Amino acid sequence: MSAQLEQDFEVRVGDGRPPASWTEGSEIKRYLGIHARTLSADSDAYGSAMGHLPLRQLLARRLVSQMIEAGPDSLLLTFGANHALDLIIRALVSPGDTVFVDDPGYYPLFAKLKLARANVVGIRRTPDGPSVEDFTAKTDALRGGLFFTQSIGHNPTGGSTTLPFAHAILNIAARNRVIVVEDDPFADLPIVGEDCRLARLDQLENVIFVGTYSKTLSASLRSGFIAARPDRIAALAELKMLTTVNSSGHIESLIHRVIGDGHYDQHLKRLGRRIQTAAARVRGNLTKAGMPIFSDRTEGYYLYMQLPPAVDDIELARRAAKKGLFIAPGSLFCIDKSSRLAKGIRVNVSRADDDRFYSFVLSEMA
Repeated sequence: MSAQLEQDFEVRVGDGRPPASWTEGSEIKRYLGIHARTLSADSDAYGSAMGHLPLRQLLARRLVSQMIEAGPDSLLLTFGANHALDLIIRALVSPGDTVFVDDPGYYPLFAKLKLARANVVGIRRTPDGPSVEDFTAKTDALRGGLFFTQSIGHNPTGGSTTLPFAHAILNIAARNRVIVVEDDPFADLPIVGEDCRLARLDQLENVIFVGTYSKTLSASLRSGFIAARPDRIAALAELKMLTTVNSSGHIESLIHRVIGDGHYDQHLKRLGRRIQTAAARVRGNLTKAGMPIFSDRTEGYYLYMQLPPAVDDIELARRAAKKGLFIAPGSLFCIDKSSRLAKGIRVNVSRADDDRFYSFVLSEMA
């Protein structure tokens, strides 16, 4: 399979697919538009399991500009962050292994870990990042494993890890032989403070960094990446080759053009301004209505509105649905359902500035 993915052979008698001239590759290039003429003759082949090389080279330069030393051999392109997380779990988690996660945290990750039959242990989230005290106690008792965390614009609480917390988490993880997986869908935003990124502090020695374009460019593109030590990337690339053969070269070529032409960075500036404006407005309206917000920072799309102890978040979501409002109950994001943080709802600032939402909240909390 590895030989089949390489494009060095002039006569490909052993290939598993017909030549591009036998398929609709020419039509696909036409739909890709004016830039299609820059695609190479082998662009309709599977390509390297590592992903489109020009995009990996461009991403490596962007990471270096963000003070994360990485070369193309430290990058693996994926079908988005969920595919990246799945590869990491398949490669590094065996049934019964202990895995630490943010609590509350990213619930699709919890489902993947359950599928892998892992022992999932929640690390309490604070407004400043993962609780250092909780992380210390649990990793001291259960050494080894992985810790999945989001440092920036945390989903669902919206908070970001501060520099002192980031340093402490990395030191404890190294001491207790815990590999950190940092999932940062908002890392490219210009409104983000970079000092708290674990990958920047660690330089990919004990951190595996996951990025995606789903939250900043388009969820339909299904493209992301893993940045890690070259030896880890090589193992993950082999697993990717065995499970999905490869990611989409056409999509990766499109993203390479969008970034390389400067459109992506211009878009990010506009997006950052929109997030700041919307967050200030939504936060102000909820605060004015007496609704407590978990974190003072907003570097992604989310705020976390805490509910009174007597309010059932699931029932609240059901009542909202009857009025045509979709609400994300906080308990779905929690490992510890008895936690105070399980009493809340995730609020997407890009969608929440609506009188119908504010009226519903006011009526329910009255």
